[in-house]
Amino acid sequence: MTDVVDPFTRSRMMAGIRSVNTKPEKQIRTALHLKGFRYRLHDRRVPGCPDLVFPKYHAVLFVHGCFWHGHKCPLFRLPKTRTDFWEKKIRRNRERDNEVGEELEKQGWRKGIVWECALKGKFRIGLEETVNRIIFWVRSEQEGIEVRGTA
Repeated sequence: MTDVVDPFTRSRMMAGIRSVNTKPEKQIRTALHLKGFRYRLHDRRVPGCPDLVFPKYHAVLFVHGCFWHGHKCPLFRLPKTRTDFWEKKIRRNRERDNEVGEELEKQGWRKGIVWECALKGKFRIGLEETVNRIIFWVRSEQEGIEVRGTA
């Protein structure tokens, strides 16, 4: 199937999709900062360039979009066009997530993931509950955490 927009417009549209400083990421950062937490952003010295790095607690946090990371939730739906391309892309993203997780573990980092569905959609748990779970985890000695919606 051919694209419904010209290549220039498609390029502009794709360039507008952010990988850092997304709305869910900024909401979480703001809430954590208001509660007194300090962190580094997108530290390239840490495997996977996590969204938030808590050096004091030796913990990292990723804020994953459900579509881009293939989360099995109501927010994820595989596009009906170019299915092979999207399956391959999302599969590779998931493989990379696993590789990064293994490297973080080798280096002694604790890894947390917040899924977009925790903050958005019919089954969201909301910002306050999400942040409370993150805070509890960061202060604990738990290895990892995944915060997701209730579906």
